[in-house]
Amino acid sequence: MTIYFYTKNDTYGEFSNFSPHGVERDGLWWPTVEHYFQAQKFADDVYRERIRTAHDAKQAANLGRSRKVPLRADWEEVKDEVMYQGVLQKFQTHAELKTLLLSTGEQEIVENAPGDYYWGCGKEGTGLNRLGEILVRVRGELRQVD
Repeated sequence: MTIYFYTKNDTYGEFSNFSPHGVERDGLWWPTVEHYFQAQKFADDVYRERIRTAHDAKQAANLGRSRKVPLRADWEEVKDEVMYQGVLQKFQTHAELKTLLLSTGEQEIVENAPGDYYWGCGKEGTGLNRLGEILVRVRGELRQVD
């Protein structure tokens, strides 16, 4: 069986980067993984802080998608690792989320995001599902710690 998730209100919505489970990274508290991830796209500290303090994950995502501020030069090379670190921190920080993720056993996890062919599965299911792959990787690593 495959686990599909997308919005924070769905079953397994806790797997969404929009879920209200903050993380501490780089000595700062980030309200969601989405806030953290989007801010890492930029070298501009003022703009990163604006994203960190965004009202909600949707606002953080919109700020992160803006191209009015240039992306950091190495973003394409580091984005998967940035996502991994944020997701790992989330499941290490929140015991109830760790339990939920471990309860999925060996099931495939898919971000059922119709408009995202990189992090999600895309409209036709042909996307790369990198977020789902990262969740499976984190699950395996958390299992080894227990």
